[in-house]
Amino acid sequence: MSSSEEVISHNPATGAELGRVLLAGDNEYESILQEALLAFQHWRLLPAPNRGDIVREIGEELRAEKEALGELVTLEAGKIIAEGQGEVQEMIDIAQFAAGLSRQLYGLSMHSERKGHRMYEQWHPLGVVGIISAFNFPVAVWSWNALIALVCGNTVVWKPSLKTPLTAIAVQQICDRVLTRHGWKGVVNLLIGNDRVVGSRMLHDPRMPLISATGSTRMGRQVGQVVAGRLGRTLLELGGNNGAIVMDDADPDLVVRAALFGAVGTAGQRCTSLRRLFVQRGIARTVIQKLTTAYAQVLVGDPSDPHTLMGPLIDADAVEHMLRALERIRVQGGEILAGGNRFNALGECFVEPTLVRSHPEMEILREEIFAPILHVIEFATLDEAIRWHNDVPQGLASSIFTSSVYSSETFLSTRGSDCGIANVNIATSGAEIGGAFGGEKETGGGRESGSDSWKAYMRRQTVTVNWSKELPLAQGITFEL
Repeated sequence: MSSSEEVISHNPATGAELGRVLLAGDNEYESILQEALLAFQHWRLLPAPNRGDIVREIGEELRAEKEALGELVTLEAGKIIAEGQGEVQEMIDIAQFAAGLSRQLYGLSMHSERKGHRMYEQWHPLGVVGIISAFNFPVAVWSWNALIALVCGNTVVWKPSLKTPLTAIAVQQICDRVLTRHGWKGVVNLLIGNDRVVGSRMLHDPRMPLISATGSTRMGRQVGQVVAGRLGRTLLELGGNNGAIVMDDADPDLVVRAALFGAVGTAGQRCTSLRRLFVQRGIARTVIQKLTTAYAQVLVGDPSDPHTLMGPLIDADAVEHMLRALERIRVQGGEILAGGNRFNALGECFVEPTLVRSHPEMEILREEIFAPILHVIEFATLDEAIRWHNDVPQGLASSIFTSSVYSSETFLSTRGSDCGIANVNIATSGAEIGGAFGGEKETGGGRESGSDSWKAYMRRQTVTVNWSKELPLAQGITFEL
């Protein structure tokens, strides 16, 4: 049946209603999926470079709408202007990457052990790819998945966060504009619905061979278990409890700039936000003093003001979650060095970025708190710092700040960071689209965006061609009548 439910989109900075969206019901779900399945039958036959040309045009349309779409991201997700515009730029960049990739969907060629035989591998599209995205990157993460999936020959169905439906509608309209020009329907699809009707059906639907889901570890565990139950594929991008190690020989000013962006950017609501800063004792006092001073200077306020550095959290529930976490931090022995309060004068979703002096035994350090809270922990040796850094369930992004080749290479070695992303002298956040993005352990193990992440959206086929007039068997087996 069709749904009569609706979702209201609010501006987290003001609480004002931005719009109302009717949620998809069972009928809409089935109609959209049938369109995607039908479109796949034809889209997969279009040569990959031609698919790349269409994706390139989507990127050009995004460039033309960059300012307006970026402003909508700011309005609906609460990101500051620079981050809203940056998110759209990320979509443009991935469109360019995907267009070039469309001519490089390569397979390997192997030497056969049999005379007169050729062996190689090739890649084919999967079908309809389901994409479930989160509020914190309401459009960019969709593009990492969708635009790569499209050049690989798939069609896509997108379930966005119900906290940011308007940005999803805007992106869908931009894609429709391009695809309609080329006579395509059902290639890019949008289903705005709740978990029960749309989300659950996507997970259980065998007609979607791949579900890419971004969100909490709790959500990802459910997605993984349900899709695995039907032997489908998942690409999971989940929680990140990211840490950085600061050695005595690091540049303290560089550390402070990087840590501030990593911890305060997007109000601490990035999956790559810096949450734990391990500082060697010889430099700890200097770094902590500089950070405390910097935190006092962060301008929190209207995200549409170009001078603002931190906007609101996504909603009042996120604020309460942060305040409860701070209470637990105090109980467990943490000391608030800066911030720690709600900004009531600005609105119900504003908080102060918070700096905490913590100790490694605090249980809360093992949790991802999706808020601008940065723990500072002092350490003695690099081995100690690496051990504490890795002693969490998550494994997304990590950094080390040092001028020592030994320290940096140790951190990057097999006994160093256990994360999917490891940086030297830069923040944990702000990844480029050219590399594979993702993490280990409870972060989910998925990889999106650059490098060879495209392989997740395709199926591998090994081919052996006998061009001789004989029929030799592998492993030297003889089978004759």
